Amino acid sequence: MRGAFNEAYAISKGTKCNKFLYSLSINPPQDKDARVQDFEDAANRAEKRLGLTGQPRVIVFHEKNGRRHAHAVWSRIDSEEMKAIPLSYDHPKLQEVSRELHIKHGWQMPRGMIDRSLRDPKNFTLDEWQQAKRQGKDPRAIKAAMQDAWATSDSRIAFSNALKDRGYTLARGDRRGFVALDRKGEVYAIGKKWLGIKTKDIKGRLGDPKDLPDVETTKAEIAKEMQTTMSRLRTDLDKRQARQKAIFDQRKADLIARQQKKRKTAFEKIEARRISEVKTRQMRFRHGMKGLWDRLRGKHKRIQELNESEAYQAHARDRAAKDALVLHQLQQRRNFEHFRQREEGRTQDQAQDLKTDASRYQDMQKTTSKQDFMNRRNAETERSQENAPSQHLER
Repeated sequence: MRGAFNEAYAISKGTKCNKFLYSLSINPPQDKDARVQDFEDAANRAEKRLGLTGQPRVIVFHEKNGRRHAHAVWSRIDSEEMKAIPLSYDHPKLQEVSRELHIKHGWQMPRGMIDRSLRDPKNFTLDEWQQAKRQGKDPRAIKAAMQDAWATSDSRIAFSNALKDRGYTLARGDRRGFVALDRKGEVYAIGKKWLGIKTKDIKGRLGDPKDLPDVETTKAEIAKEMQTTMSRLRTDLDKRQARQKAIFDQRKADLIARQQKKRKTAFEKIEARRISEVKTRQMRFRHGMKGLWDRLRGKHKRIQELNESEAYQAHARDRAAKDALVLHQLQQRRNFEHFRQREEGRTQDQAQDLKTDASRYQDMQKTTSKQDFMNRRNAETERSQENAPSQHLER
């Protein structure tokens, strides 16, 4: 192959063409099997559509992540005319070939191949995906948590601690009442709706809320605490991802090693059988005077035709056996990759959720800090106006 490329390069030096090779990747759908003939058919169709018929070419097969694909490379130089074959509008031409192959094999055509606009990633938004994953809290669960915290406490401190154990923080509301905030910063008024307790009974146990932090301050504290928690969880998740990757990489390496050993043994047996069959067919020819007599009678030609027929059948049989083994091993790798992608997808979803939560808490802290700054500025303005000396205008 290296010699063929060097020859193509040498011929190209007789022209002004710089890009004397044309390379094409042939990738079947991820979950479909394609045989050698299918790849050759795809290369032939592309070759004809691009105007490269009769040009020297090389096809190299690769296997990666349980899939087999091929790279086809043509020489663009017409050695008789000593000029490069033009390849204008090659992308639309190859799209037509791809459509033909999908239709021929009965494969589901990608949406982007049907409608170009569907390939634009701007048609999908991250907000839409996140919104689909959000789940609201069940009001019955909220009510049960608060009532349980109330039932197991006999003072404000005990009630506050009981709420914290259930993911809520006690704070002072705008109307001098008690409220609880969850980890998202949502506010729930401590009253009859959630506790089923009268206001006077709540005040009798919890007292005056004036020494509790207000809602905005509590939100800022929650956001600060949760950002630390998000950072710790993210570190734990990174370690888990690293361990997961190491395990999967080792399993993949072991699988490939086993398959390569099995393939090598099988291919060696096929090659040994081929050599043995070649020798057997060759022994049909007689030598010396007998061989000359066979040629005169036409027997030599009949043996030669028989040998060629059997050789072709043996070649087809061996290629089918190799294909069967390769496709079986590719299916094993695909199964492994599907399992790996499913497990890694779960971890990635967790990472995305953590990133979303961390961003929300950052926004919560920024919002509360801005609101706190505005409140302090308004309070300072009111104090300055109260302390300013009064001025009387006299006529």
